[in-house]
Amino acid sequence: MPEFFTGLAALSRRGNRQASRNAWSVIDTHRRCRDNAPMAQVGLPPSVKLFCGMICAQAELFARARRRLETAFGPVDLESPVMPFDMTDYYAKQMGRNLLRRFVSFERLVRPDRLVSAKVRTNRIEADLARRYGQVTPRPINLDPGYITEASLVLATMKNFSHRIYLARGVYGDLTLMYRRGRWEKLPWTFPDYASGRYDEFLVEARRLLSARKREE
Repeated sequence: MPEFFTGLAALSRRGNRQASRNAWSVIDTHRRCRDNAPMAQVGLPPSVKLFCGMICAQAELFARARRRLETAFGPVDLESPVMPFDMTDYYAKQMGRNLLRRFVSFERLVRPDRLVSAKVRTNRIEADLARRYGQVTPRPINLDPGYITEASLVLATMKNFSHRIYLARGVYGDLTLMYRRGRWEKLPWTFPDYASGRYDEFLVEARRLLSARKREE
């Protein structure tokens, strides 16, 4: 009987040694796969399509703002119809009521990090238009730049919040919509007007123009 238990112990020791060798073999294989994998290289991100949303109470200001925006960002290749901006009264104190909305997008593609300078530039344009046309309300027009990729829509904002990512110069990026299953989809924090779908026709066409331009490059 003692010989039997001695034999079992020896088998157990051999089994443990074999199990240990197998475990280290798995670890070594993982290390080799990991160590041999190429490291991601630094590179330029894909170009994006810059656009700007405009809100105002006086429809004639859209044309004046568009001219200033084209000076800053190049020719406009798409313009939305004028639509009511009536899903919030957030801007009523500064801008009045019965507000209107219009979008423009720009022909020239840009790098995503251009969003920071675009927001700073539109703030300056907005301030200048307020000095010229702010007799009735202190903020006659609101300019909100953003960009479209083939998968997402990102807005620029100066206001921080939990889901926003700081970019630079006081500017945050707000992931507002995602393009999935052939349509724009809202997120839990998406602004009600963007979530409503009323801008989708413009946004789908802007995305199509982006894709077509990228195929040409």
